[in-house]
Amino acid sequence: MRDVLDQVMRWWGQGRRFGLATVVGTFRSAPRPPGAAMAVLDGEVAGSVSGGCVEGAVYELAAQVVATGTPVLQRYGVSGDDAFAVGLTCGGIIDVFVEPVSKEDYPELGELAADVAARRPVAVATIVAGPGRVGARRLVWPDRAAGSLGSARLDDAVDDDVRGMLAQGLTGVRRYGPEGERRLDDLGVFVRSFAPPPRMLVFGAIDFAAAVARIGRFLGYHVVVCDARPVFATAKRFPEADEVVVAWPHDYLATAEVDERTVICVLTHDPKFDVPLLEAALRTPAAYVGAMGSRRTHADRLARLREAGLTEDELARLRSPIGLDLGARTPEETAVSIAAELIQLRWGGSGRSLTETSGRIHGESR
Repeated sequence: MRDVLDQVMRWWGQGRRFGLATVVGTFRSAPRPPGAAMAVLDGEVAGSVSGGCVEGAVYELAAQVVATGTPVLQRYGVSGDDAFAVGLTCGGIIDVFVEPVSKEDYPELGELAADVAARRPVAVATIVAGPGRVGARRLVWPDRAAGSLGSARLDDAVDDDVRGMLAQGLTGVRRYGPEGERRLDDLGVFVRSFAPPPRMLVFGAIDFAAAVARIGRFLGYHVVVCDARPVFATAKRFPEADEVVVAWPHDYLATAEVDERTVICVLTHDPKFDVPLLEAALRTPAAYVGAMGSRRTHADRLARLREAGLTEDELARLRSPIGLDLGARTPEETAVSIAAELIQLRWGGSGRSLTETSGRIHGESR
């Protein structure tokens, strides 16, 4: 949705009605995740729901939805021996929800776009299937909500779940009874979370850090580079970073926002910096803590951290030497190996060449 939001807002601002198709469910090797979106208006298309496999059919369906004003949930793909008229070449299945959008259909879109642009957390819950008002939506913020899915009890149940999903940056379908009963599955409610980008904290203003900052930005992280040396920690040396901070690394980490999606890359390569930093980092809820260095450096680090009182469970969280074994040598290659490890941990991949594996390529969303 973020990918098409600029175009969507242009059409919305012009008072035009267009079709918005969103992937709300995937099965097996689907090419795009839930939340992927495609907007359609009079021969124009923005975004993609399948990387090209079913775009033609979705385009036609979107035109129909715009004409009728009635949202539609459509499944595309191949299941067992039964082939749909339009299939996914990867053999996967996707559920696509197509809804009409205009200032009349979606008056809250302006506020939603403003929050997304300002990186304020917000989620949209939409009924996509069931006996309720298909297409009904509710915007949910951490401290308030607007709109209704049909009843106060349903709204309350959805609000609780949506805020939990928003805190984790999760997008997907949740099922309820007509009045929000969690033991029933009559209603399918698609929750699209617009959480702020996860943070990547890069410590050590070296050439490897510049490459890591570039690839972190490419992967969608809010990148912060921190170093205690002002001559090295400059915006000019790290143009891809969102923030460059001059401070002792462990002092900065003590005040930084760290949650379950935060990535910490320690590239300082100096015990006086990285030992107190790692002592603090391994006690945060960060999703990933990695440190650069040789195996000898890593062994020395572990000894120092044990002396500092860290437990074996805490030390087991440390990814060091940092990155996957790709044979990387240059800063750019090393950044790719670190990014590969982040992706592997995020999606549960094996890290092996796909030619050596079998079965489904894309794992389940986490």
